[in-house]
Amino acid sequence: MKLENKVAIVTGGGRGMGRAMALRFAHEGARVVIAEVDRESGEKTFADIGRCGLLMHSDLARVAEIDELVARTVAELGQVDILVNNAGVTKSLGFFDVSESDWDWMYSVNARGLFFCMQRAAREMARRKSGKIINIASIAGKGFRGTSNIAYAGTKGAVIAMTRVGASQLARFNINVNAICPGVTRTHMFETLMREMTEKRGVSEADAIKRLDSTIPLGRSNTPDDIANMAAFLASAEADNITGQSFNVDGGLVWD
Repeated sequence: MKLENKVAIVTGGGRGMGRAMALRFAHEGARVVIAEVDRESGEKTFADIGRCGLLMHSDLARVAEIDELVARTVAELGQVDILVNNAGVTKSLGFFDVSESDWDWMYSVNARGLFFCMQRAAREMARRKSGKIINIASIAGKGFRGTSNIAYAGTKGAVIAMTRVGASQLARFNINVNAICPGVTRTHMFETLMREMTEKRGVSEADAIKRLDSTIPLGRSNTPDDIANMAAFLASAEADNITGQSFNVDGGLVWD
């Protein structure tokens, strides 16, 4: 098992990509801390990993709750070996539709919350001179035209930049920092966005998905397990000499 005796925090671990990563990490031998704002989905995933770890009701827009998340992990499980910054929010908005409250909402979780999770977990990792941080960015952060909105794309561009700078500044503590940039991925968020888009454009959801998949070179959108596969690799010893990178998992939609 690639992650035996490791402790992994997965934010937004209740559903979608977070759930897939929590399940995969548990399968690989890790004790998993699921940080989830939605109690019901968090409870279900925690039960499905055999309650091996911790379940924390955490709002990543609140720095005090991030501090509590990491402090309790260390107090009860002894260490933090892996952090997956997966929690994120968005909605379908046109350029002129983005409001100040939309902007603040997305940045508070996707960029600000992600940074303070990195910082707090890295403090613990630095003491042990070991750690893996995996930030879930998006191909939106590389300018993908099909993004849900421009503010969301900005948050994910910030994640990519923070991944690179964080990798540089944390390397002396033997902490690896990498990002995964998913393309179109079949998650709860994806389903919500598809409903919003189909209502606006007057097409069926099945039609919209078919059109979307036809634009992907490999012909299919991601499943959450596609992201979990990459996360398990980056969290493992197999990726010990990889840091500061942003890996696209998108079926060939973008190349950089």
